[in-house]
Amino acid sequence: MKKGQIGEGTVLRTEFGGKGLVVSSDGEVEVKGTLEGQKIRFCVTKKRGGKCEGRLLEVLERSPDEIESDCPHFGSCGGCSLRTLPYEKQLELKERQVRSILEKTGMDPHFEGIIASPVVDGYRNKMEFSFGDEYKDGPMTLGLHRKGSYHDILTVPSCRIIDDDFRMILSAALDTASRSGLPYYHRMRHVGYFRHLVLRKGFYTGELLIHLITSSQADPETENRYLEEFVGVMTALPLKGKIAGILHTVNDRCADIVASDRTDLLFGRDYYMEQLLHLTFRISPFSFFQNNSPGAQLLYQKAREYIGSTKDKTVFDLYSGTGTIAQLMAPVAKNVVGVEIVEEAVRAARENAAQNDLDNCSFIAGDVLKVLDELSETPDLIILDPPREGVHPKALSKIAAYGADRIVYISCKPTSLPEDMAILSQAGYRIARSCAVDMFCGTAHVETVCLLTHS
Repeated sequence: MKKGQIGEGTVLRTEFGGKGLVVSSDGEVEVKGTLEGQKIRFCVTKKRGGKCEGRLLEVLERSPDEIESDCPHFGSCGGCSLRTLPYEKQLELKERQVRSILEKTGMDPHFEGIIASPVVDGYRNKMEFSFGDEYKDGPMTLGLHRKGSYHDILTVPSCRIIDDDFRMILSAALDTASRSGLPYYHRMRHVGYFRHLVLRKGFYTGELLIHLITSSQADPETENRYLEEFVGVMTALPLKGKIAGILHTVNDRCADIVASDRTDLLFGRDYYMEQLLHLTFRISPFSFFQNNSPGAQLLYQKAREYIGSTKDKTVFDLYSGTGTIAQLMAPVAKNVVGVEIVEEAVRAARENAAQNDLDNCSFIAGDVLKVLDELSETPDLIILDPPREGVHPKALSKIAAYGADRIVYISCKPTSLPEDMAILSQAGYRIARSCAVDMFCGTAHVETVCLLTHS
């Protein structure tokens, strides 16, 4: 096959992330966004080292496992790629993919299968929506990126992974923005006003945080009038939950990310509360917190089970976020040290520990790679919950050098595990137990938990 060639074939298997191996009469090609058993038409986009990659053009025949999606945005939205698989089939696929990845570590992973999410629909406690247009020079929209597009934004009022409150706020925010006469922020020209809307909600408390992100490109009088109306509209909505706070962040950075040059509190307070496993957590707008609260409880229960007894032990919780795991381990531990690079999350972690009457937790703001050189304590147990790209190899070598009895590694991108496990294996660690936890129903993502013991 050569670049630009059009072909047809059947998807033999799907790797983690939704990349399918397609077998055609001319050879094999990897095509993203496919499901096992589908017959598809594709275009070869890349050929390198004898391997071909392609772009999906059309599904000619559906997989025998597929069903009709209950989301009207499926196919247009770039979000839930597994929405046409029954949930039990999603679990089977993810379990098979994680097992295959763990076997590539060269260790016996002692894989215990996958744990299902207790909630399949409306599970998201955080959503980040973007302002834009659905097509070039079209009317303003607010929603998610259209599948395969960096520019086009699709309004998703019937999204299945968010609850009714999020849907109501999304529609009302778009209405008020459209009436304001202010333009959305153009990602390429870097002009305009409206950028993002981030919604967060405590699944168990019902508290809502509404966070509007704009540029500074509006005259103060017009902006103040709009923000006053925005707060009035939001607070008048017949929501099931209760609005804890409404914030306005100004972000003039060119990158298309949610960041703050200045954040103002428009209503209430700048955080919301959530409860997990009998503990209470204060979550601020830029703090990391697992997006599926019911699933997070199962994930943390498994992590606590794997780490075993913490009695009189020193525990390091690296990449600790708002300190959720650290505080679950703290009640009988000697002390727990959390390290997190986001300073706002560290402040929240300290406040959470105080609120939960835990005086043996300390949290340090900084890069794990650098902070480890400054710590005088030696951990008995280590918990790793790194970002999607995994742990920096140099940091992982420092972590392994402690020789802790047990390490629990939580990964939201299992494909990063084999490389990290190779470093830990050289330091004498082996996988004693492992499992997957489905936190992202309808999508190709999954969490993996590994218990490593030192020989």
